[in-house]
Amino acid sequence: MLGERSRVTSTHLVVMGVAGSGKSTVAAALRDRLGWAAAEGDDFHPAANVAKMSSGTPLTDDDRWPWLDLIAGWTAERDAAGESTIVTCSALRRVYRDRLRTAPGRTVFLHLAGSRDLLAGRMTQRTDHFMPSSLLPSQLEALEPLAADEKGFSIDIDRPIAEIADLSVARLAHLAGE
Repeated sequence: MLGERSRVTSTHLVVMGVAGSGKSTVAAALRDRLGWAAAEGDDFHPAANVAKMSSGTPLTDDDRWPWLDLIAGWTAERDAAGESTIVTCSALRRVYRDRLRTAPGRTVFLHLAGSRDLLAGRMTQRTDHFMPSSLLPSQLEALEPLAADEKGFSIDIDRPIAEIADLSVARLAHLAGE
């Protein structure tokens, strides 16, 4: 069963997508369903990254590598403890996902996808996040959808959170059987 610890391989689900896609909300719903260890990827950003994004400046690859390494390190620690995990991370480009896959265990990506209008609307409504909506175009430009050889799946965010979580659990179960 997905919610139980595997003695062979832990699964590490990266809930990915651009800002406003609902990564944190979906990750919380999946944590509640699966009982896996969970982390908010934004919490791994150094203060300099947060300040840069808060000012409306997109991060560079050099800004991202240490952040991605911290996330992969957290995943590796949980894997060593035999735990499956859920972590939020934009993981916009293939090279970023490759970096996250360096952690042991089986890394799977859930790409939360939505229209530019839906994402922009969500970003303008939230008041508790450092990422300004002015950075959405740069994120959409950087986004590289999952390739056929990457273990993962995409779900459209224009549906209720419970439905997204249900679909995600079903897709994880399907991937576990492959």
